[in-house]
Amino acid sequence: MATTAAGASEIPNARTPESASDADGREVVFSVRHLWKVFGPKAERIPEDTSVAGLNVQELRDKTGCVAAVRDVSFDVHKGEVFVVMGLSGSGKSTLVRCLTRLIEPTSGDLEMDGEDVRAMDRAALRELRRRRAAMVFQHFGLLPHRTVVDNVAYGLEIQGMGKSARREKANEMVDKVGLAGMEKRRPGQLSGGQQQRVGLARALAVDPEVLLFDEPFSALDPLIRRDMQEEVIRLHREEGRTMVFITHDLSEALRLGDRIALMRDGEIVQLGTPEEIVGSPADDYVRDFVRDVPREQVLTVRRAMRPAEDGEADQGPALAPDTLISDAIEAVARSGGAARVVDGGRCLGIVDHACLLNVVARVDEGPRQDEVAA
Repeated sequence: MATTAAGASEIPNARTPESASDADGREVVFSVRHLWKVFGPKAERIPEDTSVAGLNVQELRDKTGCVAAVRDVSFDVHKGEVFVVMGLSGSGKSTLVRCLTRLIEPTSGDLEMDGEDVRAMDRAALRELRRRRAAMVFQHFGLLPHRTVVDNVAYGLEIQGMGKSARREKANEMVDKVGLAGMEKRRPGQLSGGQQQRVGLARALAVDPEVLLFDEPFSALDPLIRRDMQEEVIRLHREEGRTMVFITHDLSEALRLGDRIALMRDGEIVQLGTPEEIVGSPADDYVRDFVRDVPREQVLTVRRAMRPAEDGEADQGPALAPDTLISDAIEAVARSGGAARVVDGGRCLGIVDHACLLNVVARVDEGPRQDEVAA
């Protein structure tokens, strides 16, 4: 990963945030700075050892006997967003998310939640963090086989000390929310994989956490059930606006769910940005290869495709919002027989026609377009 002159990690498309809110004033839930997790002998020395800075995974292991699962990672998670951490097996994504609540202890770096130093928390504060503030949904559901659906959902509330009638009322509410009404008295063995995962999601929601952490929760499900569960996450986020951190190795899932995506390789973040930024402006050849087969028209928007309006065009043709997908814009332009206006707040930002739309779909950018930057 490239570094600045001061040695700070430089993440493509990332902003540099500040404490509990970033430079744009957005509230920050998790703030991570220069986080490392190293496994092996004398692991604590690795982050400060300048001689290993340029070594790849194998070279680091050969020289030191250590593996850097998370390597000088910095990012913020904003309140209310779905922040996706994506990468192939062994990229460090699951280790990174477990570090957020210290299920895995970081080797070095700064880690805050709502401005509070997570690394300085004692055991009582960590229990509070894991039980009430950040709930985890795992790939393996971890349901108690002898308990009914509603009692599994109520388990976290029981651990918190909530009374039986109150926790069962809350659990029934969550069962309804995730679409399992009528199955309250069933046991896990009587449920499909997708239904079991809904129980796990309901159990996490029941404690009303500030953040939901998903660790590849749908990877063991068949494609149709997986898509249903993705829709459930999208629906819940739309209804509640709850902050979510979602781990996946599946690019289509990341693009579908994420407001922003951190793409990891060998413990580092190689690019952090919106789905459109990652697909439209890959940071390097690795990211470019990753997104090569993505249907660009289903991710990119007309803001990336538009051209300046010529005389008379700003008042003619159908109007499209700047975040209209290229796929929808192609249909609109075809119906109009010519071009469409990109309009925001009553102001025409530009024009899209067949030529500029198809040009963007076919092109893999090296970086953002100049007219896009100007807009």
